[in-house]
Amino acid sequence: MTVQPIIDIRRISPLLHNEAMHLARTEYERLAALLDTLTEDDWVQPTCCSPWTVRDMVTHLLGYMRACSSAREMVRQMRAARGRGGVFIDAMSAHQVSTMADLPVGQLRTEVRSLIKPAVRGRATVPAVLRRMVKVPAELPVCGARERWPLGFVVDTIGIRDGWMHRTDICAAIGREPELTPEHDGRIVADVVAEWARRLGRPVDLRLSGPAGGAYANGAADGELRYDAVQFCRLLSGRDGTPPLGTEVPF
Repeated sequence: MTVQPIIDIRRISPLLHNEAMHLARTEYERLAALLDTLTEDDWVQPTCCSPWTVRDMVTHLLGYMRACSSAREMVRQMRAARGRGGVFIDAMSAHQVSTMADLPVGQLRTEVRSLIKPAVRGRATVPAVLRRMVKVPAELPVCGARERWPLGFVVDTIGIRDGWMHRTDICAAIGREPELTPEHDGRIVADVVAEWARRLGRPVDLRLSGPAGGAYANGAADGELRYDAVQFCRLLSGRDGTPPLGTEVPF
């Protein structure tokens, strides 16, 4: 039996900008590869993000890629979201889905793949002053806490987590295991674990199974927690049940 080395959560470094952009490109490439395999029936399957189908979820992801690829498109989507009212990020997502409701799936596939490089480039070149100064209003799904995230956090971290989580949503909807590797998915999960532990503010002993998993600790915990790595993140995002120890993480 192989014993996992324990990772000190306190030593997990946050995602730096260049690393985040490398992860973003890989995530977009995996999304494009997944879309190439979807059948006609797969596109209409309901997802856990009701009332979205798989197709709706893809249009949301494509909408964000469009916004990242073009400053003009980003401004247009932001104005439309403000006009809708409500939680800003949710309003922007709803706008993305509604404006592409009639696009054929072949165009969705083609456009996702064609925008990989422009979307990463757009995210990579957001001016530093905007990354620091601009704050994006958001709401955590379980507790309803309102937060304001720096644009740099949204571009580097939330953008990756959102795409990664929606890729697992699509796979869950069509009954397929997502492509997972320690180098890519394991790094995303480790970053989530580190933020969860910071927000929790107490020692934990966490064992996550699967290709994206690992053994994590940050002191003398009361007991050991065990989850599948993807399931752990889905719980933290407000999906599939109560977040571990009641603490969620933004996705």
